[in-house]
Amino acid sequence: MQALTVTERALRQIKVLLESRAKPSVGIRIGVRTRGCSGHAYTLEFADQLNPLDEVVDVEDVKVIIDPKAILFLVGSEMDFLEENFQSGFTFKNPNEKGRCGCGESFHV
Repeated sequence: MQALTVTERALRQIKVLLESRAKPSVGIRIGVRTRGCSGHAYTLEFADQLNPLDEVVDVEDVKVIIDPKAILFLVGSEMDFLEENFQSGFTFKNPNEKGRCGCGESFHV
C-alpha cells in the first residue's frame, strides 16, 4: 500500500506548479504542522533535495515527497485538487482524521 495516492487532477496541478517555478525542483514536499483550532494542518512546498528519511511516492514523472514527521498522519490518504467558483486548492481525504475545525483549516487524529 502506498503512503499516499494522488488523483489525476492533483497530478496535473503539481506539474503546472513545478513547470512554473523559476528553478528546478526534485518534487513537492507534503508535511503536517501544528496549527489551527484542531491541531494540525497540511503543508506543501517545493522540494529542492531529498532527505534520507523522506517517503517518496512516484506518480508518473513526479516525486511527491512526504516529510518523515508527517508519514503517520498521512498513511492511506488521497490528495486531490479542487477548483470551485471562488477558491481552489489541494485537498486530502485522510482516513486517520478524527475531526476538522469548522473553517476546515486544521484537523486532528
